[in-house]
Amino acid sequence: MSRGRLRPPARLVPTNPTAPVPTCPGWSVTDLTRHLGEVYLHKTLAIRDGVEAEPWPPAELASEAPLALLDRAYAELRSEFAAHDPEDAAGSWYAPGRSVGFWIRRMAQETVIHRIDAELGVGAPVAPVPDDLAVDGVDELLRVFVEYSVAEWADSFREILAGSPGWTFAVRADETAWSVRTGPGVFRVTDGVADTADVTVTGPPAAMLRWLWGRELAAERSGVSVQGPSEAVAELRRCIVVATQ
Repeated sequence: MSRGRLRPPARLVPTNPTAPVPTCPGWSVTDLTRHLGEVYLHKTLAIRDGVEAEPWPPAELASEAPLALLDRAYAELRSEFAAHDPEDAAGSWYAPGRSVGFWIRRMAQETVIHRIDAELGVGAPVAPVPDDLAVDGVDELLRVFVEYSVAEWADSFREILAGSPGWTFAVRADETAWSVRTGPGVFRVTDGVADTADVTVTGPPAAMLRWLWGRELAAERSGVSVQGPSEAVAELRRCIVVATQ
């Protein structure tokens, strides 16, 4: 994932900093700005120190103006990326990806989702998301967040999956497709789609990324088509919400 995909939404913040962010209930654009700055700094330290700092954020960050914090944190993160190869070690909650490359990918996706949040908050048009970036974001969400989380922290998903009858999902973003299978204690992702599925979700990559991350507004016309039992779709969405909290 290119380092150049990191483009935080700083230009949007001054337009309406107190506006509520509809896709992040309870947050204003200012809250979103501070959050992204704190995330950037946290991952900078994960690379620099080789461990994710806890607890986070430190109290002293509260005195820093949110936009100044975002600008500083963005500069420090980019500088840390530039000082390392993607294969270099870094602290990470994701055991298979304890590398700088993991954080380059993760921060590119963090940035694009929160850019969309900021655009929705200030009422600006949602800028296009390149297809390759969106496809990678869908893959990351399904595999890195949900599949890994269900395997590692099964108790957090017990209420959702314990009574699952077992569903299969076909997720297709233009030419790229994934199969998802759920069941008690199970969330498995494979490439491609099976011949039959209980739920079929199709759409362009950017629309699929927004749909899976819950970044569509109720009043918007969705670019994603969903066919299948509503209870199966609800199970998928609940897994995503828990995995991305």
